[in-house]
Amino acid sequence: MHSLILGGARSGKSALAERLALPFADVVYIATAQARDAEMGERIAHHRARRPAEWGCVEEPIALAATLRAHAAPGRCVLVDCLTLWLSNLLGDADGDAFERERDALLATLPGLDGSVLLVSNEVGLGVVPMGELTRRYVDEAGRLHQALGALCERVVFVAAGLPLVLKGPAL
Repeated sequence: MHSLILGGARSGKSALAERLALPFADVVYIATAQARDAEMGERIAHHRARRPAEWGCVEEPIALAATLRAHAAPGRCVLVDCLTLWLSNLLGDADGDAFERERDALLATLPGLDGSVLLVSNEVGLGVVPMGELTRRYVDEAGRLHQALGALCERVVFVAAGLPLVLKGPAL
């Protein structure tokens, strides 16, 4: 099953995805974050410490579709954390075509992937319209990406205050 897990910052979405991955004997965690400052380095360390040691981990900030193709397999769970960091990486990439190319590749790749895929992402469109062109583009592109993935995934879950609300698909 392919699942999209959305929520705000510190909502419990990553913890939920990790709980959903626990029953699998074979888990690959795809991390999109880059430790560009000390605070992000601490966040990454917290996530690493929380994960079971036997889980595989691949750090990939840009080529998500190719990484998913390389690691998705029958009986395996691939957990991607998180799509909004991936989106920031792409929007900040020197290659101006990277975002469209990688987004399109992800949307084309996801339906054909074997195994279970858990996609974690921040829901950023619930607040005021941000000031600044890049920030508005980020919020708009995240919203469009979530809509497209929501249509492709069998399950979509929104997490608030650590409580999951299934928006689409089977109950947890």
